[in-house]
Amino acid sequence: MKLDQEMFEKMREATKTLLTSGPAAATAAIQQALQKSGRPEHAAPQPSWSQPGWNAPRSRPMRDITPAPGAEASDAADTAETVVADDVVDGLLTRFRISSGPQARQFDLPAFPPFDVPMPSSAPQPGDAGGGGRFISGSYRNEAGSRSYKLYIPSSYQGQALPLMVMLHGCTQDPDDFAAGTRMNAIAEEKQCFVVYPAQTQAANSARCWNWFKAIDQQRDQGEPSIIAGITRKIIGTQHIDASRVYIAGMSAGGAMAVIMGTLYPDLYAAVGVHSGLPYASAHDLPSALAAMKGAAAGPRAGNGSAAGANARLNAIPIIVFHGDRDTTVHPRNGEKTMAQNVPRAESQSAGPASFAMPAQPQPSVRRGKMPDGHAYTQTSHQNAEGRVVAEHWLVHGAAHAWSGGSKRGSYTDAQGPDASQEMMRFFYTQAKRR
Repeated sequence: MKLDQEMFEKMREATKTLLTSGPAAATAAIQQALQKSGRPEHAAPQPSWSQPGWNAPRSRPMRDITPAPGAEASDAADTAETVVADDVVDGLLTRFRISSGPQARQFDLPAFPPFDVPMPSSAPQPGDAGGGGRFISGSYRNEAGSRSYKLYIPSSYQGQALPLMVMLHGCTQDPDDFAAGTRMNAIAEEKQCFVVYPAQTQAANSARCWNWFKAIDQQRDQGEPSIIAGITRKIIGTQHIDASRVYIAGMSAGGAMAVIMGTLYPDLYAAVGVHSGLPYASAHDLPSALAAMKGAAAGPRAGNGSAAGANARLNAIPIIVFHGDRDTTVHPRNGEKTMAQNVPRAESQSAGPASFAMPAQPQPSVRRGKMPDGHAYTQTSHQNAEGRVVAEHWLVHGAAHAWSGGSKRGSYTDAQGPDASQEMMRFFYTQAKRR
């Protein structure tokens, strides 16, 4: 179907209506535009997608996936039970990164809006390794559910024991997109490292965000942590992995989940990388998640003053944190809180005579720099009592909610910042679990 200029303007207005007034009003505007384009006004209405036997591939339901916080999912679904049978609608939804499938009934995670960050100039190609090795697909299932994943195997692998990096993507992303944006496969090819990218599903979260704020997903051997840990153990069991050098990192919602994994499984992961994420137990439901993203203090059921916060400090592991100071999606204060949760205490601790006092931790070192024609940054490094760097905080000045130093081939990237992927890999290679 050809779109004349008048119809194109009608469709544009309908899309604006979709984003402001909801799908019902948008559908009416779209149907009006289609009728004016020459579509017969007496055309019989299409049956609902939920009717038995209806399986037309060109017809999909349009649904409101952004109800107000606290609204019931069924209410959101009931008010959006309208069918629009035209590929033009699908194209508009795709342009604005909105899912139109049946799984878009419930938008139950605080969104990480894609509109205030640079978008990719070209989409990654499925199966593109980004290095010289193989990029293969796999899946894992346990009692909590199943997830697929992509595994990068470096070309130098000949059966020798190599490190493993687990990479958790952000909202609306997938393994191919995340691999392209972070360029982690190319770095792993250079450093000789496996990389596995677990994939969140729209069935688990309509925006494909890891559910870092749900209580069940903040517990060891429960929910999504059990699945991610299961994928990690599966790779360790099927490939020759150096179990003392297994690391995990993530972006945004994936960064928050990486913190959860490092906190709950210090026996599995030697270090954690967090980009634009949040500290452990910073939320317990949707309202507290939205507040945490804005930098608010944790509620009474989470935070450093609770048992969860105490466990986080008890299980503190080596960590590297990146955050842009212009991030309006996840407040940069969350990077500072994540560091505070994992940095060794600076004060001297004594539980008896002075001769048995624990040595004071060294003062952090601060280094400031600037990328050529790019962002300035402040790097703060923390050492343990033995003088080994166990935590780094990179604050990228002028950067928004995007992977620092990433490639434009992926989403949520900012090439003007220091290379977070290189720095994380460097930091990880100085860390290993003590057996």
